[in-house]
Amino acid sequence: MIPLTDLTLADLGWSAFFARQIDDEDDAPLTPARVTEVQRDRLRVLGTAGAQMLIPAETAGAYAVGDWVLSDGTYAARRLEAKTDLVRKAAGHTATAQRIAANVDTLGIVTSCNADFNVARLERYLALAATAGCLPLVILTKADQTEDDRSYIREAERLSPMVTALALNAKDPDEVARLHPWCSDGQTLALVGSSGVGKTTLRNALTGSAEATQGIREDDAKGRHTTTFRSLVPTPTGGWLIDTPGMRELQLADMQEGIAEVFDDVLELAAQCKFRNCAHDSEPGCAVQAAVADGTLDPDRLTRWRKLEAEDAHNSLTLAEARAKDKSFGKMVKSVMADKTRYKR
Repeated sequence: MIPLTDLTLADLGWSAFFARQIDDEDDAPLTPARVTEVQRDRLRVLGTAGAQMLIPAETAGAYAVGDWVLSDGTYAARRLEAKTDLVRKAAGHTATAQRIAANVDTLGIVTSCNADFNVARLERYLALAATAGCLPLVILTKADQTEDDRSYIREAERLSPMVTALALNAKDPDEVARLHPWCSDGQTLALVGSSGVGKTTLRNALTGSAEATQGIREDDAKGRHTTTFRSLVPTPTGGWLIDTPGMRELQLADMQEGIAEVFDDVLELAAQCKFRNCAHDSEPGCAVQAAVADGTLDPDRLTRWRKLEAEDAHNSLTLAEARAKDKSFGKMVKSVMADKTRYKR
């Protein structure tokens, strides 16, 4: 592993995409660094000079692990546009978007060859990856505990032509080594998935760390949280790994394009319907219902598509309304301050 004080920008994942954002005149005194942790009021970053703590120029929530910033040694003076951006609607009833990670090359969607395997959840993560622009990699752990891991691989790969799926034993270093191509030579792999599926075990094997792991409940194959915060850590093969806490819910918002990419088979059928405004229920000439009838389209997949479309539309509208309210409030504050200034005069 390259010492953290001897890293080049390329080692950290720098590319022409970020270099094009540099203004030679205004940014000349600043140096690029990559965010490895987002804390309450500080950013831990890594650059060619090693690790540093910076004061963010924006609120901490505006940053994500994996971001690139320009630093003057004390402040993160400017955050560069992310090449890929993993964003979800914040959990609960809060009408805000939450950045999960940035500049991820491959999204490792970790699930198990047991009761944790859930097609609907995988489709959500695939929509997230497609919207962000990441390559999706389904990592099926606990392959040593099933007699037929190929059935899990086939079911995962059937969901989308984008998917590559691997089944492995996360406790076997030789099998985990199959993941090295996705976290080598400056490439960044992020791991997402439920608690107890083996993300921390994979992290330990891929990075050489020794984070504690916790067991899973036997009755439902669900686990306890081990990772409690997101961090960017180096791998011995010259890449980077982002481990994330287990997600109890992944709510979609502003992911219409990602959903369309995952369910392109449904949309191709919808385009063949007789009527452009077909609801795909009982309308004459509905190609979607015809495919369900002849067994070409799984009715459960159609139901899941409808659910994600409805959820995304609702959450996207909620976020848009919240942004509009914030913008309106900001204008009101500026107007009040301007009135006060005029009154003092």
